[in-house]
Formats: sequence, C-alpha cells, structure tokens
Amino acid sequence: MPSDAPKVKVDGTCAEGAEIVFYDRLSESREEIAARIAGESGATVVPSFDDPAIVAGQGTAGLEIVDQLGRSPARIVIPCGGGGLASGIALAVADAEIVIVEPEGWDDMGRSLELGTIVPVGPNPPATFCDAIQTLRVSPLTFGILQRRDAKALAVSDAEVEVAIRFAWQKHRLVVEPGASVALAAVLAGKIQPVEDTVVVLSGANVEPALHARIIGKAA
Repeated sequence: MPSDAPKVKVDGTCAEGAEIVFYDRLSESREEIAARIAGESGATVVPSFDDPAIVAGQGTAGLEIVDQLGRSPARIVIPCGGGGLASGIALAVADAEIVIVEPEGWDDMGRSLELGTIVPVGPNPPATFCDAIQTLRVSPLTFGILQRRDAKALAVSDAEVEVAIRFAWQKHRLVVEPGASVALAAVLAGKIQPVEDTVVVLSGANVEPALHARIIGKAA
C-alpha cells in the first residue's frame, strides 16, 4: 500500500488479517515490489487493473447498471485511475458513451487518449486527496479498450471533488471517498452536460471520518 494511504484503508486491510508492505508511490514501483514478494513466497499477484480477469470482474458493474435500468444508458461517467473499472464497464455496456474522469495532474489516461499513445504522469505531480486513483502509468490493456471505445476524458480539481462529496451526502446521504467522487465532480462542475439517461458511477466509501466531516461541514 502507498505510505500515504488513508488510515481507514490501512485499518480495514489489517482487520482482514493482511500483512501490509508500504511503499512510496512516487519513487518506488508496487509492481516490482509485488513481483519480488511473489517470487520469494510463491504468492500469486493480483493486479489492481492490468489483467483481463480484473477488467472482466470490474465490468460486472456495467452489467448491474443495465440490469437495474432495464436498458443501456446513453452515457456513463466513471472515475479512472488505472482504468480497470472504466474499461470493464466500456466492454460490458457497448452501446453507452464512456466518459472517464481523473484528478488534475494525474490525468495520464486522458492525455494518453488524446495523444494516441501511453504517456505517464508528469514529473512532480500535484498533491491530491484522490488517493485511490493516483496511477503513474496506465496499461496497454485498459488504454487499448478505452481507445477503441472512443472514451472521452476529463479532469477535476480537489476543490471540485469536495463539492461532489458534500453533494452526495447532503442530497443522498451517501458517504463517498474523494477518488470515487471525481465523476460526480465533473458533472456538478459543468465539465460535461448530462444527457438524458446519464449514469454517474460512485465507486467507494473509504474516506477518513474526520476528513468527510470537515468537507460536509463547509458552507456550500
């Protein structure tokens, strides 16, 4: 886990009996660390996004969307880090327009889609509290899927994410973590206009209680 992971995520992982190895997300490679541990212990590495089975598994969120609506929506707006969730949904709901959203300065998938080739996050990326979707480089697998689906890409600021977190709580009593709120943030900020039948994905609730209380306590 990144050394700056929120305490609520560290505590939740420990509660499941896991042994945590911390690393610096800017100077170390979690993939290299995981490969070394697997080589030494015989464990199996389960990637967070760069694997067909992971993409397929996350794509079941798209199947649930279709099942609950009874149809494919016109547009799905999705938080994106490495792109596993977004590419999985893109495959599962082939008729929907796909829009991915990343934190500003960490929008490597968006820039990769714009340039037509994978580019990493630039040097000295800005601080963001969207810890769950800080991916330094996306994979050919997820990039290729989103490129073939002609996905659109947007980026949002932490301030815009705070507005989304507060909106989710005040209007719907939903606790949503920062990285999971970026799609909603893009819609609320007017960066993309919701067409009829737009689905906005909120993908996690692992936020520090004190941080959440501070955000929802701010004046709108």
